[in-house]
Amino acid sequence: MKPSFRNVHNRFKLNGIHFSFEELNDVAYNYIKEGYPYEQILGWFILDWIDEKDYIYANTSGSTGVPKKVKLSKQAMVNSAIATGDFFNLEPGDSALLCLPMEYIAGKMMLIRAVILGLELDLVEPTSKIELPVSINYDFSAMVPLQVRNSLNIIENIKTLIVGGSPMSQVLKGELQTYKTHVYETYGMTETVTHIALKQINNFSDDAPEFNDVFRTLEGVTVSQDERGCMVINAPKLAKDIIITNDVIKWHSHSTFEWLGRFDHVINSGGVKLFPEQIEAKLQKNMSTRFFVAALPDENLGQKLILVVESEDNRLDKKVFSVLDKFEIPKAIYAVSKFEETTSGKIRRRATLKKITINCNN
Repeated sequence: MKPSFRNVHNRFKLNGIHFSFEELNDVAYNYIKEGYPYEQILGWFILDWIDEKDYIYANTSGSTGVPKKVKLSKQAMVNSAIATGDFFNLEPGDSALLCLPMEYIAGKMMLIRAVILGLELDLVEPTSKIELPVSINYDFSAMVPLQVRNSLNIIENIKTLIVGGSPMSQVLKGELQTYKTHVYETYGMTETVTHIALKQINNFSDDAPEFNDVFRTLEGVTVSQDERGCMVINAPKLAKDIIITNDVIKWHSHSTFEWLGRFDHVINSGGVKLFPEQIEAKLQKNMSTRFFVAALPDENLGQKLILVVESEDNRLDKKVFSVLDKFEIPKAIYAVSKFEETTSGKIRRRATLKKITINCNN
């Protein structure tokens, strides 16, 4: 029988204790009344999960626009948990670590995976650097790139790690090649109930090294492209409607693709289309501070490629750009002392660019 959102697996544990569906109510109120702020948020989500409604509302991060609430089917969340469990062969009794903020879908889904799949889930504070006792190991966890970067000393305590929220840098991917942990980058969004595709980052088999640039979809998810070259997602078990994204992809098949960048970030400079995300990936190993690539209006080119750095100084050694093609070299460098960012730490590009345009007009 297919699990529903009213089911709690008999092997599920939260911080070492099994709770039935009925007992989750008391757990939630205990967290809300006596817990730390991150535990209180978990408590409120549990109450949402066990109420009479067959849906919840989840917040988007706001990294590509104004944050909003998205209505999600609880059964779709169950289906997503099962698909992830099948992909990674997760078994009842496997251990898992929840170290993500519960405000967003990625954190919520770690709990739901545990409830539905029968995982033994430990909850820790979702800080940028995760601290774990050396003796404790986990079969499965999820982090954002910043947490991975700051927590490399404990990464090998985790057998399988999925990483999402924002693209991983080439530098970080390079560092992870020597780790025994199996690391996967995810592609997804709140509307698809977290990830719908995964890309292996390290520990490749000898006969499939080329797959490190290719995302592979979960079972039951297919992808295609629209006339812009943007991905169209068909995931009937996760979303009622077909989802048309603003993500430009290199399409390989209905189950495999490469992510190139956001359509709304594409820069047309003198007739040449440039993808900021691709340029940023090349620059990553040469930069010591946060940065992003964007565009400003230009009378001759239409759009002028620029580099924005989080710094008090816009001076950079020209050798930084040696990894770029001719048209990818920025026409100007702008320094911003502090980037605008979301509550989850993602850079808000448009808001940060406004600081530049205001300064340019003053």
